[in-house]
Amino acid sequence: MDYKTQYQMYLSQASAALEDACAKFLPEESEVCRAARYSLLGGGKRIRAVLVLSVCDMLGGDPQTARTFSAAVEMLHCYSLIHDDLPCMDNDDLRRGRPSCHKAFGEATAMLAGDVLLTEAFEAIANAPACPQACVQAAKALGLGAGSRGMVYGQELDLKYEALAATEEQLRLIHRNKTGALINAAVQMGAAAAGADADQCRALEAYAYGIGLVFQIVDDVLDVTSTPEQLGKPIGSDSENGKTTFATLYGVEGAMALAQRVNEKTCSALRETFGEKSAFLEQLAQQLLTRKH
Repeated sequence: MDYKTQYQMYLSQASAALEDACAKFLPEESEVCRAARYSLLGGGKRIRAVLVLSVCDMLGGDPQTARTFSAAVEMLHCYSLIHDDLPCMDNDDLRRGRPSCHKAFGEATAMLAGDVLLTEAFEAIANAPACPQACVQAAKALGLGAGSRGMVYGQELDLKYEALAATEEQLRLIHRNKTGALINAAVQMGAAAAGADADQCRALEAYAYGIGLVFQIVDDVLDVTSTPEQLGKPIGSDSENGKTTFATLYGVEGAMALAQRVNEKTCSALRETFGEKSAFLEQLAQQLLTRKH
């Protein structure tokens, strides 16, 4: 199966899992849940869901368990986007080419929509058709990736350095937590669905943080070189606010050269552990490097 066909297969599985999760955990009679559905089903690349499904597939795990876990990580990711867009955070009016949640439903409802998605993500894991050990591992991975030692800490650092010049080391720390930690949660949830061993989990962790860094470097470049129509969200806010990014540190060409080096090292290490079975994950890494939106 070629890469695009395989990605579309995983995307279809993830979309179906999200529809199921909405039916189970986000009742339509609730305005808060309607706001959550608006953001959750509003499109996107579903990279984290695809990672859950593809890692589980590579390791020969249970696809139904992976589908449930993929919905959970997307629910949590969506909560973070809703909260990121709020006026007290990034104050963005657009998300995925549509009005952000607080623009469509109001700030209070958007705040609660994020809260409910965060909460129901863990209920989804608890109700997954899997053995208790797999569910506990998945919940542990998601909690670690999203909380005070992961995404939330990264967001805290990101806010701190909005007004301060940051070094490359500090940027890497910010984005290892803000972006990489939740990507690692996704791959570890796929590993949990497959009963992966410790060596496999360590190799997947290195891959996750590698592609997370590449994702962020490319994001910084696109904020300089792209358009709102291509990205589906405002651009140029980083430079307007004087924020340090990989693009401001190294320029567009230098930042992309760094991303290329990180990507090559990441894919080479993954191949050493998993051989030809890692082909899809390597191609996904390459697509993240060359994306335009």
